[in-house]
Amino acid sequence: MNSEFIIAVHSLVLLAHRPDGMASSEEIATNVCTNPVRVRKVMSCLRKNGFVDTREGSGGGYRLSRDPGDMTLADVYRALAAGSLAPKWCSGDPESDCMVGSNMGEVMNEVFCGADQQLERYLESITIGQMLSRLTAMAKA
Repeated sequence: MNSEFIIAVHSLVLLAHRPDGMASSEEIATNVCTNPVRVRKVMSCLRKNGFVDTREGSGGGYRLSRDPGDMTLADVYRALAAGSLAPKWCSGDPESDCMVGSNMGEVMNEVFCGADQQLERYLESITIGQMLSRLTAMAKA
């Protein structure tokens, strides 16, 4: 899982939590504990994928463009991190005479594709609204 996904989910839940529904990249970055530049990069992707809108000027920032109950973590994953489970490198050599060495890359790719599909199915069952509800319940406990 990549950090952009985590930043995105945190940011979306924060925006859902805000009474005015608005936050600047600096406010989000402070809450996420990261750099505003990283937040702006992630928020740009979220804007392109229809999760947030922006308002320019004083008091501007980002706000949700969809209902938090309609945004699943799978939606966010597909926008920012789909396929991130697969390693950047795999062992073996497709040109090898060895059955293991020549086919390991393809077999491992199938394993990671299957894991990615399982993860997406799981993330489909969790919404940004549910994440906020979990946090609210934790704060009350």
